[in-house]
Amino acid sequence: MNWANESSSKDFILLGFSDKPWLQTPLLVLLLISYTVTIFGNVSIMMVCILDPKLHTPMYFFLTNLSILDLCYTTSTVPHMLTNICRNKKTISYGGCVAQLIIFLALGATECLLLAVMAFDRYVAICRPLHYIVIMNPKLCLKMVAFSWLTGFSNSVLQSSLTLNMPRCGHQEVDHFFCEVPALLKLLCTDTKPIEAEFFFLGVLILLIPVTLILISYGFIAQAVLRIRSAEGRRKAFGTCGSHVAVVSLFFGTSIYIYLQPPASTSKDWGKIVSLFYGIFTPMLNPLIYSLRNKDMKDAFKRVLPIILFYKK
Repeated sequence: MNWANESSSKDFILLGFSDKPWLQTPLLVLLLISYTVTIFGNVSIMMVCILDPKLHTPMYFFLTNLSILDLCYTTSTVPHMLTNICRNKKTISYGGCVAQLIIFLALGATECLLLAVMAFDRYVAICRPLHYIVIMNPKLCLKMVAFSWLTGFSNSVLQSSLTLNMPRCGHQEVDHFFCEVPALLKLLCTDTKPIEAEFFFLGVLILLIPVTLILISYGFIAQAVLRIRSAEGRRKAFGTCGSHVAVVSLFFGTSIYIYLQPPASTSKDWGKIVSLFYGIFTPMLNPLIYSLRNKDMKDAFKRVLPIILFYKK
């Protein structure tokens, strides 16, 4: 018996921090600020990367995809969270929960793979600079981005199907802010060990393999940078890669904590906080990290801003 046959017409109750009403207002303000910054920051990066010809390179092509992804990632959860915080009955329909689960899983997995692709791009740029244009040609860049998106959505369909086809015996209270796999697994009224093992295997493929490839890439990058005689050259190389390392650390660290351990072993409130961090705050920090730490991006903003202002006039 699957979830759809059990009670597809009933709403789910999203508990969030309903047992801590004093947190509702601070959380509302925090979500509003972070979502506003996420929209403004990611849209700005997309516009600058598109409008500035100097940024029409593989690195900024991948960055544009990351901005699109982060924008959709937060939009799949935050608007509904804001609505629920402002009302007494914190619910989501069955269809809305399914859609949220599929989109959140798909975009999260896609980001894991896209960050690995971006690490490979930096490896080629620093370790094989003379062959960079040949290796990172437009055809290969499109293939890598397409692979990331297709694999992410394929993983989402598989994980969502596994979760939604298990019996939950009428349980409707989701102890989370949104529909996420670890929280939904706690509703099941059957032995969850087999499905947890399958999710762990998928988590290794989607999380550990990309992060391992990223670490290997940056190991080679560090060796190459240390061989640079010029202190200015080393500083520029480390500065270029520093943004990506910061994003990887934030995103993978929190995601691995949630998805590579049994749901029962995760602290109830701590798991919610960590999910908020990688699902909402990391997409907000991405554009800030890339724009504030990247000289090319800051210069591009200076060139593009007058064009936008003039066009509005």
